[in-house]
Amino acid sequence: MQKSLSSELPYILRTVSGERKEVRPGAPSEPNEYNFNFKRRGLFLLINNKNFTRETKQEPREGSDVDAERLEERFQDLGFDVRRFDDVTRGKMATLMYDAAAQDHSDADCFACAILSHGMEGYVYGTDGRVSLEVLTLPFKGERCPCLVGKPKLFFVQACGKSRLHHGGEVSDSQLSLLPPEEDVIEAAAQVNCRRIPVEADFLFSYSTVPGFFSWRNNQEGSWFIQALCIVLENYGTKMELLHMLTHVNRIVAYEFASCSDKEFTDNKKQMPCLVSMLTRYVHFRPKKQDIR
Repeated sequence: MQKSLSSELPYILRTVSGERKEVRPGAPSEPNEYNFNFKRRGLFLLINNKNFTRETKQEPREGSDVDAERLEERFQDLGFDVRRFDDVTRGKMATLMYDAAAQDHSDADCFACAILSHGMEGYVYGTDGRVSLEVLTLPFKGERCPCLVGKPKLFFVQACGKSRLHHGGEVSDSQLSLLPPEEDVIEAAAQVNCRRIPVEADFLFSYSTVPGFFSWRNNQEGSWFIQALCIVLENYGTKMELLHMLTHVNRIVAYEFASCSDKEFTDNKKQMPCLVSMLTRYVHFRPKKQDIR
């Protein structure tokens, strides 16, 4: 007896109208890449907090200006409209985010933001105190920013998670050869013509360190994480998919950097960046075609 179609196709999608549509696993749907054929690349908001009020008990972040200058150059090269703000209060940080979300992004590919500051798990510091990352990213979620719905919202955070130190571990050459190859960490979801998008969709957070750990910064060369990020963007920014690039950044920081200190407690320590992705497609910063009209 011939099997029914529904018994062979267990993957069911429901359209907004309530109709049921059966989709074979792996069947072609919408393109796997975000549409980056808009007129503009988009806004890159850069917040660089180096100096803090006495009440915060936070030391100046020497080397942060080097990070900011490198990021400006790299994201300008990728076609972003870079807007940099130095030594911003927590209230001004929130205002900048809400103002950015209120802009018209309808002709832009995406939105990106980098925050360079002191921090602790879930928080970053303005010059006068800490502010929640949830508060800063809230205006970009869901219907609060409709012109960015379905577009990537990219956040890069250079800040400590706390003060715990990574002691690292010894890895022999033979162990290294057994490490698994890099794998794509995004899967294209089956799509229907009209559907609601979760408010958390299309966000990416790239943190300089895993929660609860110290993030290292050199007074002359800048932070390890931003150094690695800028090196990778310079070499692969228009050639490699974003999550592949950030995996490369993770590897550089994890394997190529170690602290050098005259104090045993802080000498030869390591750092592991952290990547949290809610992206639903691949991100490619291919060069924009020139308008010859």
